[in-house]
Amino acid sequence: MKRMSRTVLCVGGLSLVPGLALAAEEMPAIDTGTTAWMLVSTALVLLMIPGLAMFYGGLVRTKNVLGTMMHSFAAMAIIGVLWVFVGYAMAFGETIGGIVGWDWDKVMLSGIDQTILEAGIPEYVFAMFQGKFAIITPALLAGAFAERVQFRGYCIFIALWSLLIYNPLAHIVWGGGFLTGDAIDFAGGTVIHISAGVAGLVAAIYLGPRRGYPRVAMHPNSLVMTLIGAGLLWVGWFGFNAGSSVESSLKTGQALAMTQIAASGGALAWMMIESWVHGKATSLGMVSGIIAGLVAVTPAAGDVLPVGALSLGMLGSIFCYSAILLKSRMGFDDTLDVFSIHGVGGIVGAIGLTFFLRDVPEGGIWVQFGHQVMGVSVAALGSGVGTLVLLILVDKGIGLRLDEGRELEGMDHSLHGEHGYGMLNPS
Repeated sequence: MKRMSRTVLCVGGLSLVPGLALAAEEMPAIDTGTTAWMLVSTALVLLMIPGLAMFYGGLVRTKNVLGTMMHSFAAMAIIGVLWVFVGYAMAFGETIGGIVGWDWDKVMLSGIDQTILEAGIPEYVFAMFQGKFAIITPALLAGAFAERVQFRGYCIFIALWSLLIYNPLAHIVWGGGFLTGDAIDFAGGTVIHISAGVAGLVAAIYLGPRRGYPRVAMHPNSLVMTLIGAGLLWVGWFGFNAGSSVESSLKTGQALAMTQIAASGGALAWMMIESWVHGKATSLGMVSGIIAGLVAVTPAAGDVLPVGALSLGMLGSIFCYSAILLKSRMGFDDTLDVFSIHGVGGIVGAIGLTFFLRDVPEGGIWVQFGHQVMGVSVAALGSGVGTLVLLILVDKGIGLRLDEGRELEGMDHSLHGEHGYGMLNPS
């Protein structure tokens, strides 16, 4: 009560000074509904990261389950700190040449303690929401080289990748860079999924296949864990997509509904494909379809109607399934199909949304199509070239690929001194 009284007195006193009174009037008021929703969305996106750890962890061999899950949890620590130090400033600061941002007030979040954004939420909330996107992106790409990387090298690599690839790309598309306002990427089809997918492909090819691949059978250690992880990802994706509206409004509801529709459509399409091709639907196919549908609708969730969401979800599964078949024929070892699901699904959604938009954009569909192709190209080229450079630097500098002995022993014991399943044989 005393604190409230002091606040009233302070505001009253400030109103006696014309300049300060004007400033107080211009300061946006807190929108408690939007703030509450964004707090929930931020927590939902964070939930996706342990969900991803379970999804990936269940798909690798028993001897690598903890090492694989550690990739996701390490990203929460490393990128979580880097985002506060400089990541947010680089992504959402004043633009430098349309490529990267910078704002000293955003370094260490030092100047946003009292800031309320025009959306009616504290800037802290927006910074933390976007920070979860920054965390999950390198965690996604780690699935492409699962079971064969040094933990120390991985940590250095994702730190550099976040600083030099993710942050500038987020600025270009969302933060005031040269594609902001032109290319539609509602929640991260280009910034997150295409960049992670292409980076994963480059890393898988550069590092080479796991020892024994494809001659040796490499079965998942727990599809039960993978199914639970997929469920957590589906739930978290509502915050991922609907939270990207930065509103609690009609658009929020639209984005949430399109997310659900696309996920269901993607899962159904994959089950139908497997039933037609193999005569049976698998649990692994089911979760692959869920993720493919979610990825495909991510750039489009706030801008398409239900028919568009369903179409993108089903097309995402068709193209992603085809990409996995092509990968098998080409022979490269993208361990957990990061490019086939996230890269291809992101491309399908980012370009395909053009033909399902709720409102025809200024300039017409084909102008927007050009913007979408440009966004995809920038994300793919920037991530691909930048990832290759970073891989070479880290690999030559401190080492990235596991030696044969440690790889055969498994990451859990050789890198972390643990076993995921107690005293069970880790092989």
